[in-house]
Amino acid sequence: MDGALFSGVFDLSWWGCAIVAAVLTHITIVAVTVFLHRHQAHHALDLHPAVSHFFRLWLWLTTGMVTREWAAVHRKHHAKCETPEDPHSPQVLGLNRVLWGGVFLYAREAHKSETLSRYGHGTPDDWLERHLYSKFQILGITLMGSADVFLLGIVPGALILVTQIVWIPFWAAGVINGIGHFWGYRHWSTPDSSTNIAPWGILIGGEELHNNHHAYPTSAKLSYKWYELDVGWLYIRILEGLGLARVKHVAPVPRFTAPRPAIDPQTLQAVVTNRYDVLAKYARSLKHAFTEEIGKLRKSSPADARALEAVKPWLHRDEKMLRAAELARLAEVLPKSRALHTMVAMRRELAAVWGRSTATREQLVSQLQEWCRRADASGIQPLVEFSQRLRSYA
Repeated sequence: MDGALFSGVFDLSWWGCAIVAAVLTHITIVAVTVFLHRHQAHHALDLHPAVSHFFRLWLWLTTGMVTREWAAVHRKHHAKCETPEDPHSPQVLGLNRVLWGGVFLYAREAHKSETLSRYGHGTPDDWLERHLYSKFQILGITLMGSADVFLLGIVPGALILVTQIVWIPFWAAGVINGIGHFWGYRHWSTPDSSTNIAPWGILIGGEELHNNHHAYPTSAKLSYKWYELDVGWLYIRILEGLGLARVKHVAPVPRFTAPRPAIDPQTLQAVVTNRYDVLAKYARSLKHAFTEEIGKLRKSSPADARALEAVKPWLHRDEKMLRAAELARLAEVLPKSRALHTMVAMRRELAAVWGRSTATREQLVSQLQEWCRRADASGIQPLVEFSQRLRSYA
């Protein structure tokens, strides 16, 4: 490049500068997803002190984010998800506000002392954190900007710095917190509207798999299905292979045995541990029951069949995610099919089993056993088959 505005130590072409920007922002993405999110906020893995400090230093240079603030805001999001206390819920604040102004919502919450004291525990609190990283946030970005300009020239360096500064606030604070609770596909019936934006977690290092994360927040691996790619997990495995990381938690993989005649404490524990897999399999059973019922009603009562087909999209959604009008319509239409009415009601009862925190283990075993007894006696074949599967979790 010619001219004073483009003079730097390295005279790169435009595509060379683009590659540099991509590499630098990618390192920042890895620092956010591996260090801030999985290591600090959720303790899903341990990192070697050298790796941990490199990520802290890099984030200070490229974003100015303080570890304690980021972890506290994210933990509060999980604790208060989609309530008025959620720092950045599109369900409460609207998608546009979170998508385009997510960074401002984050900054507002990060300056609340109550949030930091309640949710910021266990994060770095050494001399560097207190006297440099958290005290001089702008200094880090200034140093990185100066390095960009010195090495690449004023205009290329400034553009790369802007890219570094904007990337995380838009993609992490805006896209993940916004679209990740508004649009996408869902594997798991979590009690929130989290979605997987795309099955390939490349642009944001795996954070695209947001529904998977809300189902298993302490898992170091965000991908679950064979076709999903979590780039952050690839880096974790590399660090683990080098002895620089240790994975502490991953999402449980269901194991099965022959159906037990009755529910015991071990079966209860397996069901609770794999509760999202249980609900996903129940959704398949409900889908089979729906197909059978619609086939029968089309012959005996076409009007009832059409009414049930109209509410089909709502059958597989958590009732907490339905509007009042949708719930009212379901309550009106479901009695037209005894099988579907029974299965929807029993799904609610099944989910309540692991939500009863005050019940003793013996009480929960008894309640789950009674649920299976009623399912076996229902005469609804998909429900009977699911009861057998439920007693197979090991």
